[in-house]
Formats: sequence, C-alpha cells, structure tokens
Amino acid sequence: MAVSYSSLLSTFSAAAAFSETKPSIGPVSSQAVRFPSISSVRPFIVPFTSNSPVVRNQRASFVAPRAAAESPSSATTSPTSFHGLCYVVGDNIDTDQIIPAEYLTLVPSNPAEYEKLGSYALIGLPASYEKRFIEPNQTKTKYSIVIGGENFGCGSSREHAPVALGAAGVAAVVAQSYARIFFRNSVATGEVYPLETEVRVCEECRTGDVITIELGESRLINHTTGKEYKLQPIGDAGPVIEAGGIFAYARKTGMIPQSA
Repeated sequence: MAVSYSSLLSTFSAAAAFSETKPSIGPVSSQAVRFPSISSVRPFIVPFTSNSPVVRNQRASFVAPRAAAESPSSATTSPTSFHGLCYVVGDNIDTDQIIPAEYLTLVPSNPAEYEKLGSYALIGLPASYEKRFIEPNQTKTKYSIVIGGENFGCGSSREHAPVALGAAGVAAVVAQSYARIFFRNSVATGEVYPLETEVRVCEECRTGDVITIELGESRLINHTTGKEYKLQPIGDAGPVIEAGGIFAYARKTGMIPQSA
C-alpha cells in the first residue's frame, strides 16, 4: 500500500529521534516502502519549512547528487544501469562498520567534508576482510557496487551511512534485506540505490567481479561468472533517488518551491 508524504515524513522524523545507541528496526523489504506519484499527492499538502525536524535532520539532502561526484574510471552509471566492480560483504553489516561514530562530525553539505566522509566508508569492517574498500591515501573506491547479505545497515540510525557510501563512489547496494532506517535514509538522501534479491548473491560473487545492474530489467549480471540474478523492482523509490533525494524530488515535481 502506498504511503502519503505526511506519513513518510513522520517516519523520517521518528528515525531522526532515535538514539545513536539504540538498535535499528528489523530488516525491511524494498517492496514494503512505497512513494506516492505526483498525480496522487496534491502540491504543498505537506509543509516543508526550515523549522521542520525533517529538514533539520536531512543535512545530506543538500549535498551534490551522487552523479556529480567524481567516479572511478572503472565504473559507469546511467539513470537505468550501473557497471563496475563489486565489493562483497556478509550479513548484519551495521552502520558503525559502514561509517564509525567518530566521523559523524563531518558535515556532508561541505564538499571537502563530504569527500572526506567518503574516504572512511566501510573502514569499520573487521580485519577478516583482506581487501580494503578504499586504498590508502585515496578518497574514492574502485568498487561502485556493494553486495551484502541480510539486514544490511542495521545498528544505530545515522544518515551518514548511505551518504558515506555515495561519497565514496558507490552507486548501488544489493542485499537480501535491509534495516528499515538504512533503506529509508538511502532513498531520502538519494545517495545509493538499495536493491534487493532473494538469492544470496553475496555467496556467489567475489570482490572484484565485474557487475552490471539493469534497473529497468531488475536484474544483476555477473560478467565474471556469467550468471544473472533477478532483483526486486525498485518501484516508486527509483525516481526519488534519481532526483537526488526526497527534497530534490519534491522540488522537481513541484510539491515544494524551487530554491531561490
């Protein structure tokens, strides 16, 4: 069932109020989150003001769209497909592994700090991950696609998690399931596409495999192994991410005025 913007914004407000020490809500399917089309929502039905707690907690909404960031030469992206190397992780990758709390003082709306935030993406992974996500003295990763297992993005609520991945050069994450807050923050910030598959692709792909994701066909192609996998359709969240996040989408569709 589609949710209204008011209920969506209420969810973001509640998420922003979560303590950093509290665990996230359980895994969520991409099919459980729906965004209204412009035809189903009357313009300006939901007030967006500078006093809104949603605006206050959506600092990432004001960073440049992920497409404007410098991308590794090995990766190519378009609104409908992504092609590049993948980085494979396991189950229950939490937000502290994605971006440790010590880096949350970085402000994504500052271009220099946005880039610095990306340089720390996935730095919290344990030493058992032999290949580094970002090489020493680099700010961008060569892996434009992250493949995970169940409950990706669990842990404390922090919008810096998808922002850090996007700033590092990640276009999409493919996982079996997501923590609800991470999924919603990914859509709200417009930084990465949180895509879902029922197959444990994380056990069939290796870090460094060459991957293509076709959003229109809802499929993932591993060119290294020659295998293809069906993805859950991104649905109404797709245009929001493509626009650069929920506020950019609202401006694009005329729901709120364009910035002066």
